[in-house]
Amino acid sequence: MPIISTAGLARTFDTKAGPVEAVRSVDLTVAAGEIVGLLGPNGAGKTTTLRMLTTLLAPTGGAATVAGHDLIADPAGVRENCGYVAQSGGVDPHITVREELVTQGRMYRLGRAEAVARTGELAGDLGLSDLLDRKTASLSGGQRRRLDIAMGLTHRPPLLFLDEPTTGLDPGSRAALWDLVRRLRDESGTTVVLTTHYLDEADALADRLVVVDGGLVVAEGTPAALKTRYAGSPAASLQEAFLAITGRAPAADAAPVAV
Repeated sequence: MPIISTAGLARTFDTKAGPVEAVRSVDLTVAAGEIVGLLGPNGAGKTTTLRMLTTLLAPTGGAATVAGHDLIADPAGVRENCGYVAQSGGVDPHITVREELVTQGRMYRLGRAEAVARTGELAGDLGLSDLLDRKTASLSGGQRRRLDIAMGLTHRPPLLFLDEPTTGLDPGSRAALWDLVRRLRDESGTTVVLTTHYLDEADALADRLVVVDGGLVVAEGTPAALKTRYAGSPAASLQEAFLAITGRAPAADAAPVAV
């Protein structure tokens, strides 16, 4: 049984200018233990899709099952079985890493002693042990991103959603985060669904790619399969395949607009 299954998942926003179909009809299947990269130009519907799958935004159409729970009928069951790390994160700059993680554990209804123990586990797994008594405001971008992920893993979810996890990070921090995502899959069996505008990241990290454009899934497959089908060779760049699929470069690779 897939850990994610959607059929016609849709979201329309009502605006002053009229209805906007951010996600028109997404059919998506994700197997347990996969790392799946969700790609698409700006405004393609990637983040809206993630927010629906994590119950942060109600669909206006379609259906989905996430970690064995119906998205509409059992949102609490979905939340208990997934972690979500948003683009901007959400740490309190005035408290320490330890306080942040213990508070997160308590919010997931862990007892005080259990939350403290879980904080130690997460700090060890994510390289935060030496940072536990530092204020979160003093962390580097890469350290803060590891803390964001630790918070998303507090309740040991089998499914983790990462929205643009490496935006703004230096190359060393990006590489360390890639290794962390692989370890989560290999050592814990965690399924990871991530959005990214960095095609080198998608190529190196994802087992399978799903390309969304105009609120629809327009292509999916392994990086090698997409490069072969749309760019003529598995040795081609994912950029070439992406341009062939969408006709546009992702935001991270797009040329600046003259003003």
